Amino acid sequence: MTELRVDETLATADAEEHPETTSTTSAEFTSIEICAGAGGQAVGLHQAGFRHLALVEIDLNAVKTLELNIEDHEVWSWERQHCDILPKDVKKFEPSEDLVKGAEIFKKHGLDLLAGGVPCPPFSHAGKQLGKNDERDLFPRMLELVQILRPRAVMIENVRGIMDPKFSTYRDWIQAKLEGGTYFGDDGQFAVEEGLGYTVCKWDVLEASDFGVPQLRPRAILVAIRDDILQDIKYEWPSPTHETPVSVARSLQPSMEQRYKKYYNGPRSKEARKKYKKWHDQASQREVATAGKGGGIAPTLVGGSKKHGGADLGPSRAKAAWDNLGISGMGVATDPEELKMFDQEKRTRVENRELFGENGPMLTVRQAAIIQGFPTEWEFSGGKTAQYRQVGNAFPPPVAQAVGKSIIDVLKAARERNNKSN
Repeated sequence: MTELRVDETLATADAEEHPETTSTTSAEFTSIEICAGAGGQAVGLHQAGFRHLALVEIDLNAVKTLELNIEDHEVWSWERQHCDILPKDVKKFEPSEDLVKGAEIFKKHGLDLLAGGVPCPPFSHAGKQLGKNDERDLFPRMLELVQILRPRAVMIENVRGIMDPKFSTYRDWIQAKLEGGTYFGDDGQFAVEEGLGYTVCKWDVLEASDFGVPQLRPRAILVAIRDDILQDIKYEWPSPTHETPVSVARSLQPSMEQRYKKYYNGPRSKEARKKYKKWHDQASQREVATAGKGGGIAPTLVGGSKKHGGADLGPSRAKAAWDNLGISGMGVATDPEELKMFDQEKRTRVENRELFGENGPMLTVRQAAIIQGFPTEWEFSGGKTAQYRQVGNAFPPPVAQAVGKSIIDVLKAARERNNKSN
């Protein structure tokens, strides 16, 4: 506990000396993200206005993805200078030791946001739902980091399953840890937590398709604000940005046409045009037939487990949904650039299976990323299966952006309030 107290003193003392009204040199709001994955949440929070002091991720392919994009894109130039990308288990993340590039900024200004999409399997309907008894549950570590870093705001993302009644006691404990108060323990007795000085402003489910993501992807989001920041400010939960969902037909049309168009001047021209039209007609008809019901969007992408097979678009029900959209869910297609490196015999065999198959085209990793809401310039590292798992496990950037903006609204209001009182 000594290190917790030391780090907490560091953050709070410096935050008092440099209050919320003080911004960093070139980043108005800062964040640290754990379980960063391939950067879905990081991208969305960056688009909202946060600049990252650290991204913590254990998967090395995902770490390389983060490094690749931050190094290559000018929009991430601030992070190149100030952000530590940490390839490590979050349980071993020690801010006092691991923050290097952004250490001085943190010491002077504290931290605006601690965010993380903690592992979903403990609460997923697709798993055993062991909750806190699952060794992969990182809610306790997230709460430890809240105590260490004392961020002005906290954002935690997980699957909808954590909102199930069976986890109500666990949710009550998490809320009591943040706010203080009593909760009903597993032993049937009331217990008391002192609290960390935060208010849980909202813990609810957001549907990704309400924010322009062409996919059925409900996510449970917890937003908590430090009490001295919140005071009399009202937190506003994000409102949907799209009344009508963006369909798979519309979102994939440019990339799907590009895949087939490469064959338009060759021996497979007639076949390519026919296959593209068949896909587009089927996906478009699905959109029209289910107008207002969301049937034109994709089922939930899943990243799968490293222990089980290669890239896959999900269980039988998901594959049937993809089939209705004219897409084969039996795997993920080879990247077109990689396809060029195959000899003619292998290339034809792969094309026949992945693009000209009877059940429609398979998605490429890039197309899966479009379905997840990643910007087109975001690249992924590793082999096809590793890349697809990064995409499938990601938090859609447009949803993260919406939540990030709702948090920034509070931080800005607090800054304005403090400016007036000084």
